[in-house]
Amino acid sequence: MPEQLLDPATLGDLLRVASADDYHRWEDQIRRTGGCADPIHLTGWTLHKDKTTGQVLYHYSTENEPGGRLRIACGNRRASRCPSCAWTYAGDTYHLIRAGLAGDDRRAIPAAVRDHPRVFATLTAPSFGRVHNRPDRGTCRCGTHHAADDPALGTALDPATYDYAGAVLFNNHAGQLWQRFTTRLRREIGARAGLSRRELQSNARVSYGKVAEFQKRGALHFHAVIRIDGPEGPGTPSPAWATVDLLTDAIRAAAAHSYTSVSVPAAEDQPTRTFRWGTQLDVRPIKAFGDGSDITEQAVASYVAKYATKAAENTGTLDRRIGELSELDRHQIPDHTRRLIKACKELDPLYPDRRLWAWAHMLGFRGHFSTKSRRYSTTLGALRQERADYRAAQEHTALGLDDQEPDTVLVLADWQYAGHGHTPGESALAATIARDLQLNREIAREERPAAFSMEGAAA
Repeated sequence: MPEQLLDPATLGDLLRVASADDYHRWEDQIRRTGGCADPIHLTGWTLHKDKTTGQVLYHYSTENEPGGRLRIACGNRRASRCPSCAWTYAGDTYHLIRAGLAGDDRRAIPAAVRDHPRVFATLTAPSFGRVHNRPDRGTCRCGTHHAADDPALGTALDPATYDYAGAVLFNNHAGQLWQRFTTRLRREIGARAGLSRRELQSNARVSYGKVAEFQKRGALHFHAVIRIDGPEGPGTPSPAWATVDLLTDAIRAAAAHSYTSVSVPAAEDQPTRTFRWGTQLDVRPIKAFGDGSDITEQAVASYVAKYATKAAENTGTLDRRIGELSELDRHQIPDHTRRLIKACKELDPLYPDRRLWAWAHMLGFRGHFSTKSRRYSTTLGALRQERADYRAAQEHTALGLDDQEPDTVLVLADWQYAGHGHTPGESALAATIARDLQLNREIAREERPAAFSMEGAAA
């Protein structure tokens, strides 16, 4: 049960659900979703028939389910919206990133990929004005030594001079800036190898997997695993000239090059802006195993997976689209974040093609939080299908359908969307189930080596 006291209405609804004759089936559905906070409701049926004899092998209908509905996981990646589905998403991201670092025979990525030059790079946003911070030495410019959890951290020292418009426009164009960076990076690598762009394509391939993270000031930066492969991707050895030092030098040059910039035209009271990466650039080699000083495959995969389920919530913004500015009062949005959201609203009519207001809850950012190049490793879709196939095989075994050849079984189905979410009492019970499942995972993780901390999230 939730630790806090429930209001009478919620408590009454909880008792209603828990005392129902079909509670155990409802609980089973919620456990199958992993304790999903906002499950999708479906109504319908499925039928398995033998193509040759016409015999009905299996029939399922939601008519006898609690409320006449089947509940399935929402699949939302945001930890603030659904922690259980976000945990699954983080696990998939972990496997995706780690497979590109350590290899995965099951997914046709050889372990020899460990011998390829690879680094973990962090590209940051430029400055839009001074903010409260915690320097390694001394105190903040405001004269205060801020605690690590001080809400003032990342907020503007002088809101009147802070470039809120520039901050949200940078976030909005960050995806394009990354695209220009990867294009320039290939040229910088080719130049250091003495190869033309066409010759580089015949000798090597640059692969990456990246995730976006919001700093406390509300500006984006990107964490990326960048790797040099042979011409056919991870299955071919990287060229002899490809080294970690060459890759590191090329990344630094590409990030600083004038080509790696995005220009935003002037509009009414807004000047022409040219965005580039910030001066803080961190590039570190990735080691298979570390002595505590190196960044390891495990650490990188876990770090990227962690931020794959985050958005801008750590800045104090909302985790869903904003209808009106008045909503900010109701949700008590901090002043710094409020000003960024307000900037999105004011800039929206000036740059209508950028859809700034539609993405105001993301402080202007409209891209995907985790992306990868085509040949980096497996895909999230492949991981989800692998898990679905595994569960389907379990169901077939439980239903006694293993002896049937797939080509001899006709599957008919009809499903309809019937809503989503929980009643207040169901929500409290689902949260309890989710915590129980999480506790079981933590116990299992403590009994296994640290390298396998995320592996329970994928089949």
